[in-house]
Amino acid sequence: MRRRIFFKLLAGFVLVIAAATATLDFSIRRAWEASLRQEIERNLTQKTLMFANRVGTDRQHGVGDIAAQEGQAAGARATIIDSTGKVLADSEASAESMENHAHRREFEAALRGEVGTDTRRSHTLGIPFLYVAAPISGGAVRLAYPLSDVEAAAGHIRRTLLLGSVIAFLVALLLAGIAAQITAHRMQRIVQFAGRIAEGDLTARISESAVDEVGQVATALDHTALRLEASFAALQTSQRQLETLLNSMEDAVIAVGPDSRVQWANQSMDALVPQRTRLNAPVVETVRDPDFLRAVRVASESRTVATSRATSILPGRSFDVTAAPLPGGGAVAVLRDLTETERVEKTRRDFIANVSHELRTPLTSIQGYAETLLDGSPENHSREFLEIIRKNASRMSRLTEDLLTLARVESGEQRFDVQPVTPGELLHEAVESFREVARAHGIELQVEDSAPDPVSADREAIHQVFSNLIDNALKYAATGGRLVLGARPAERGVEFYVRDFGAGIPSEHLPRLFERFYRVDKARSRESGGTGLGLAIAKHIVLAHGGTIRAESELNHGSVFFFTLPLATATQQTEQ
Repeated sequence: MRRRIFFKLLAGFVLVIAAATATLDFSIRRAWEASLRQEIERNLTQKTLMFANRVGTDRQHGVGDIAAQEGQAAGARATIIDSTGKVLADSEASAESMENHAHRREFEAALRGEVGTDTRRSHTLGIPFLYVAAPISGGAVRLAYPLSDVEAAAGHIRRTLLLGSVIAFLVALLLAGIAAQITAHRMQRIVQFAGRIAEGDLTARISESAVDEVGQVATALDHTALRLEASFAALQTSQRQLETLLNSMEDAVIAVGPDSRVQWANQSMDALVPQRTRLNAPVVETVRDPDFLRAVRVASESRTVATSRATSILPGRSFDVTAAPLPGGGAVAVLRDLTETERVEKTRRDFIANVSHELRTPLTSIQGYAETLLDGSPENHSREFLEIIRKNASRMSRLTEDLLTLARVESGEQRFDVQPVTPGELLHEAVESFREVARAHGIELQVEDSAPDPVSADREAIHQVFSNLIDNALKYAATGGRLVLGARPAERGVEFYVRDFGAGIPSEHLPRLFERFYRVDKARSRESGGTGLGLAIAKHIVLAHGGTIRAESELNHGSVFFFTLPLATATQQTEQ
């Protein structure tokens, strides 16, 4: 890895140095040759003008002598022609043997009265010459300077530049190699740091002290690793705390991934199943209860909380299952063992039912004997005491009946004759049963709405629900003047309601209204002879029908009790 980085950097440096050297050599050599040619052309032009001036002013020497002297002085070949192009004199050849020069480009310009220049290779000598011609009276003069010296000087300069470039290239190559070696070493440290981080070693550091770009990158990576290490340590601490918390729970907890494989389970879950939980194994190998598996699947697919009751995880034990979706897919399920709770609840219900049943006979006897004594008792203090005995015996008798009813409904012992019935019929029966009682309280019963679709219900049981709700409203909302009953379509069936216009119920009491023996106004309830079980009975009857019950109230604006019943199925309606 390190050698690859080094050779890549070195190759890059070599390309840059080679390109710079070639560009420098080419540009300097061309610039120097162009400058040298311009200087020679300028000097030769000046000498040609001086040559033309001497030809026009020197009357002491012949044109041949002038050409020879000027050619020797300029270090060039001197030529004089007349206006027709005929050579009159030449410093290096016989004028008679030379051809006409009128069509030479430099002479063409000179015969037009201009200074003409041209560069071409001599046919006779085979070397390039720079020709400069100037006009004179009746002709023109020309100096021809050989450029072989310029080429020789350019070749010498080229070789010198090439040697200098090679030396500079070698020095630059050495420096580039050193720089590449240092840079490759620094990059290798960063690569090793990244490898250690990828392997999970968050204590890795680069510790780069340089302030260049690589040093800044290394410093930033060190800071990132430091923060990552701190975050990971905090995450591990939080995970250990969470695991400790979950392992300390009595409830069993199991996490299932989106692939239906076990991701994690607490110690209670391990102790719950005989074969213990196996991580990354299908959850069905750990828990085969269909209700549990359905709750996990629903929570994972619908991303909502799902609940169920599992009874086949362990023989003779039942569990309340609550499954919630995990952020990354899958679900986490909590299993709460309800076996002991249900046993205690059943024991409590049986006790209440047995005690209530055993109390019915003596209470009936007490009530009967009290009434018999009242029939033959004169008007005195003993009659008053007998009336108190009869009233309390009657109240205790109602209480035992309500306790027995509640126990039968809660335990499922009471069987309901569920059949399709229209909401209007249920409302009509309730109003007819309580119309006279309501009038005695100065209350008017009204039916406000009635849903058209039939519901699945036991007439007698729902009549008891209305009885308890209306009786409760008559006792606590007599100041309203009227009670309104109604039914309306709801999301999961039909929603019935009983609305009063009394003083209302404080909001802190609403969550507990349907508990056993819970009274908002205890003193008033005792005066009215209530047992405190009416709303609890209504609640369990509605729940047994698969519905829900709730209450809404606002002080000084009355209260509304709602309960829902499921719609009758097509099969039920056909059988009816």
